[in-house]
Amino acid sequence: MRQLKGKVLSQKMTKSAVVEVSRFWTHPIYKKRIKKTKKYLVHNEIKVKDGDPVIIQECRPISKKKRFELIKVIINK
Repeated sequence: MRQLKGKVLSQKMTKSAVVEVSRFWTHPIYKKRIKKTKKYLVHNEIKVKDGDPVIIQECRPISKKKRFELIKVIINK
């Protein structure tokens, strides 16, 4: 299953959170690196705060838009 690293943008919904995942993409002709971001609606059983770095994993469809679940919070020391 696919796992992605991202940052929590919003956790105002019950058992749901919005996670932003950033990746870099290189243009094939111009070789310029472009930052692409995508927002995922994530099933959230763990208590998280806005701005927390997290790991999300693909899962079965939970609702119309929720296809990922929160695995763990990355703790920076």
